[in-house]
Amino acid sequence: QVQLVESGGGLVQPGGSLRLSCAASGFIFSTYTMAWYRQAPGKQRDLVAFIDTNANTRYADAVKGRFTIYRDNAKNTVYLQMNSLKPEDTAVYFCTATGLGYWGQGTQVTVSS
Repeated sequence: QVQLVESGGGLVQPGGSLRLSCAASGFIFSTYTMAWYRQAPGKQRDLVAFIDTNANTRYADAVKGRFTIYRDNAKNTVYLQMNSLKPEDTAVYFCTATGLGYWGQGTQVTVSS
């Protein structure tokens, strides 16, 4: 069955960095656009970034220049490198394969001093 397992979240100070990972299984990873979303308490789940099957990427305006999404098809894993983190980046981060209808359990990112 389809599984998406996020990891790498944690508590970091403003200006710090984290790298999130999403290990995928149960589908042909290389044929799907992969995306990261985030959801802060009391807010809707918003798109952060996506990467298509040709490694083309798009980012939400709020994270452009600070976050980088990339994928390793050999490892069935998509990553989100997050630099220059801000308190407003605090959220649960989820990955998904667009159109597949599955989500991981999410990983908490907290940016606080």
